[in-house]
Amino acid sequence: MPTKYIPFKETHYFSSLICDYLDEKDHLKSFYHRFPSIENFEAQIHEKQIAYHPDKRKILVNALMRQYGGLQISSLTLTNLDLLKEETTFTITTGHQLNIFTGPFYFFYKIISTINLCKELKEKYPNQNFVPVYWMATEDHDFEEINFFNFKGQKVQWNREAFGAVGELDLDGLDQVYEAFASQLNKTTNAEELKQLFRSAYLEHGNLTKAMRYLVNELFGAHGLVIVDGNDADLKRPFIPYMEDELVNQTSIEKVSEANKHLNDLDGNYKIQVNPREINLFYITQNVRERIVETDGNYQVLNTDMNWSKSEMLKELSEHPERFSPNVIMRPLFQEVILPNLCYIGGGGELAYWLQLKSNFDAQKVVFPMLLLRNSVLIITDKQKEKLDKLDVEVNDLFLNTSELRTKITKQVSKIDIDFSKQKDHLKQQFKDLYKLAEQTDKSFVGAVSAQETKQINGLENLEQRLLKAQKRKMSDYLERVTELQKALFPNESLQERQMNFSEFYLENGDAILPKLLEHLEPLKGEFLVLTI
Repeated sequence: MPTKYIPFKETHYFSSLICDYLDEKDHLKSFYHRFPSIENFEAQIHEKQIAYHPDKRKILVNALMRQYGGLQISSLTLTNLDLLKEETTFTITTGHQLNIFTGPFYFFYKIISTINLCKELKEKYPNQNFVPVYWMATEDHDFEEINFFNFKGQKVQWNREAFGAVGELDLDGLDQVYEAFASQLNKTTNAEELKQLFRSAYLEHGNLTKAMRYLVNELFGAHGLVIVDGNDADLKRPFIPYMEDELVNQTSIEKVSEANKHLNDLDGNYKIQVNPREINLFYITQNVRERIVETDGNYQVLNTDMNWSKSEMLKELSEHPERFSPNVIMRPLFQEVILPNLCYIGGGGELAYWLQLKSNFDAQKVVFPMLLLRNSVLIITDKQKEKLDKLDVEVNDLFLNTSELRTKITKQVSKIDIDFSKQKDHLKQQFKDLYKLAEQTDKSFVGAVSAQETKQINGLENLEQRLLKAQKRKMSDYLERVTELQKALFPNESLQERQMNFSEFYLENGDAILPKLLEHLEPLKGEFLVLTI
């Protein structure tokens, strides 16, 4: 399978912050701990081993074994769960929401990046063990973000009312989603396998957490992936001191706000992904996940009549830690407290907000993980590759916006030279001579010369644009074939991985798609992969 790599910066789909991070710009180094190179993992391993208490391993493994109860566990996942008991075992973690049927295809790239990095680390550091972890965002309450997936350009959506943590939602109505999805599938073996996978996950489980755990275990369990649900009383108990600090001292708003200001001062183009609140915890019970706010020592759960004094609040935390849910500011801290984690793998938006958090980790004396941008992939079929070759179009060009693509291809293919750069350079040289003449004779003519130069250059540019439009009209059929191919590979003028679901690729390739991706995704490569299959 042919592959091609493109620097992330040259795709124009990644923020300046992420591109500068990948370039290891000096002004960003205070926002992260160690850059994710294979050599830097040695120091990260040493530091995490010292910081991570063995008692946490027992709590973690016991909780995970309980969470996996009733689920068929692969031999490799079972081995990894057992290895987590050992002080020489560490995790590489990615996380994601509970999107229906995994949501966008980049969900796969996150997990495969995590699995492959563990393999690479084991080769480099054979005396340690590395376990790939998927952290389920079961406590999120943004139902509208997860209740659909795209299939062949159409949205397959779960419509219902939803309150509280999405992981606790029952699966009422997903039978209708299944019928809508299944009606769009053919009768091939691959299609039947997709139907069975959907049915088994969403029609045979009690809530969304169980459905997602089953689905991800079916897809990736054979590769040793360990699935973690943080919405667990036993896992939250070691996190109590940090939640107490958040309730009483509100450290995170101070530290993250300082980091945000520093980022803004560095570069006004850096987008701040998240802004902290005074208390970055929710209170969570059945059908409720609402913010905790404090006023003059009294604590209240917004949009409810629940409230406590400070002592009552801390007592509630001590007795029921499962009722306290970290938000986007505190969840990364929670993850790193309970896991022997070395590295977090995420998308550009995720890494951007992680870069805002290091000072808070430092204040809490928690080891900050290495941050790795997940693999990104553009999958091209053999037929699409043949079309590209026949059209004489480079795949890099398809990352341009449509207008820029059409202009570049027109200039590239046209038999007429549409670029008037030489003529403009020649004109500018002539006007340099006129400027010298004006200065030697009458300086009052300099302004007139300048005005005439502008008029002449504008005239050439106007002629250039008219010629370009004329050539585009002549080449309209050719350009239409190019843009149709671009639309197929970049649906909705977005990256393929952000729009398409894995099911479309599975229909064509079956379960062979996963080994292909496992073979070619290199997590530390640091470039965008174009893969022809």
